[in-house]
Amino acid sequence: MSSSRSGTVTSNMFSLSASIAEISQPISAVVMNAEAALQLLLVQPTDTEAVRRLLACIVKDGMRTGDIVDRTRALIKKAPPRRDCLEINAVTLEAIDVTHDELVMNGVLVQMKLAKDLPLVQGDRVQLRQVMVNLIINAVEAMSPHAAGARELLIRTVKTKSGSVLVAVCDSCPGVDPENLERIFDTFFTTKAAGLGMRLSICRAIILAHGGRLSATRGGAQGTILQFTLPAGADSAS
Repeated sequence: MSSSRSGTVTSNMFSLSASIAEISQPISAVVMNAEAALQLLLVQPTDTEAVRRLLACIVKDGMRTGDIVDRTRALIKKAPPRRDCLEINAVTLEAIDVTHDELVMNGVLVQMKLAKDLPLVQGDRVQLRQVMVNLIINAVEAMSPHAAGARELLIRTVKTKSGSVLVAVCDSCPGVDPENLERIFDTFFTTKAAGLGMRLSICRAIILAHGGRLSATRGGAQGTILQFTLPAGADSAS
């Protein structure tokens, strides 16, 4: 098998893994919101506005599941990867919306510093959103065992001097051992008791497939910064 074909197969396998990982989230949300709606109808059958909001969430998650299924079907058919012009800030906000319940349940305070007038990037919206979701969930899980102190998550976007787009996710946990900063991207390597060691390796594979780079650094006194860069799309203004 040629190296180019091998790289394509590997990329598709990682993309398929990302699809399987992501699809569990909207399905779980659909079940949770449906159960909440049923319970609300039993307790407060006249509160139609609350039921309407829950049903709207179910519709939104159902549509997102459909997007993932469509992308997975395209992978199986070996269709060329999507390369749409995207606003990375919009993708970031979508990921925050997806992970909202997880953030609230774990008491994580999110601060966003999203730069204005960023160049567009070219890529697969579902894949890049999954990268953001994975990085956020990774940070939440890293902070969860540490009860002392505030659990804070900073997400920022900037335009680099070279014209690329940089996205950084900074947590407030004690931080990863410096010796493991590169190893956290290895498949099956994890520092969490219940971790599978797939999430960050999938993120790196997706970012590499988009012509970018994903890296980890210590966040000063505490915390870990996971950040990636993506080249500006060809249609972006210089």
